[in-house]
Amino acid sequence: MGLPGIWVALLMTPRARFRGRKWNLLDLVTAAVFASMHVLALFGPFYFNWSALWVALALVYVTGLGITLSYHRNLAHRSFRLPKLLEYLFAYFAVLSAQGSPIDWVSTHRYHHQYTDTEKDAHSPLKGFWFSHMGWILDSNARFGRYGGLRNVEDLKRQAFYRFLHNTYLLHSIILGGILYAVGGFPFIVWGMGVRMVYVFHGTLLVNSAGHIWGYQAWKTSDLSKNLWWLALVAFGEGWHNNHHAFEYSARQGLEWWQFDLTWYIIKFLEALGLATDVKVPSEAHKKRKALETKTTMAAMK
Repeated sequence: MGLPGIWVALLMTPRARFRGRKWNLLDLVTAAVFASMHVLALFGPFYFNWSALWVALALVYVTGLGITLSYHRNLAHRSFRLPKLLEYLFAYFAVLSAQGSPIDWVSTHRYHHQYTDTEKDAHSPLKGFWFSHMGWILDSNARFGRYGGLRNVEDLKRQAFYRFLHNTYLLHSIILGGILYAVGGFPFIVWGMGVRMVYVFHGTLLVNSAGHIWGYQAWKTSDLSKNLWWLALVAFGEGWHNNHHAFEYSARQGLEWWQFDLTWYIIKFLEALGLATDVKVPSEAHKKRKALETKTTMAAMK
């Protein structure tokens, strides 16, 4: 798709994508959860207190890093290993973000890398910005139907813990909400659930949408992935997305010293403690080969 075509796709409205389609029960439940957290977040200015804010910030980091460190780098890409109990703990933190079970999330992401920015990609901006950002979440067929189910996560499906989370993942957020209400009343619900979940949700979703639209490409990857500095700040280091697609096995996405990557710093800390092992990063030889490939491609385009 040429540049004008991309901008037409970006301007496509959600209505253009969902008009006339059939909604199944999973899509309706997902839409209800998504709408509820946004409505809840709107109460934020009216139920503000400092305790609620600090609870929200703590949960932003716990659940946000659960997504980037556990779901993404540990489970989806196997970029490093953790002791099983610690692996399960970080996965549980991610579950509390209500972004899906480990099995669902990892399956979608692995398919994304297999079919990046093609018709079979679950959330490419070629289908429109709004679809790549959040419309795909409301279309389970876009996520699973075209691939024939969860066939690329047998490593997780073999583990009872992940099967348990797959069948109960929303229950854990409900339990967390009950605890927050018991401790701090409605302000803790508004900030600890609504505001926090909206931030973490859109931080993750911007990697799928903005991370394939704006920014720059440091490496030739045959897709639209971009490096975007402000997204790295919002999404715990995930904004160096072109780096990630160039070296998807790498636990480190901010490859330069100035590329802020909070998730990588946590992984390095765990490695220093002897908890994170088999930590994968691209070798200098691999980076040089990739850089040469990129320069050759750019020269051919001139």
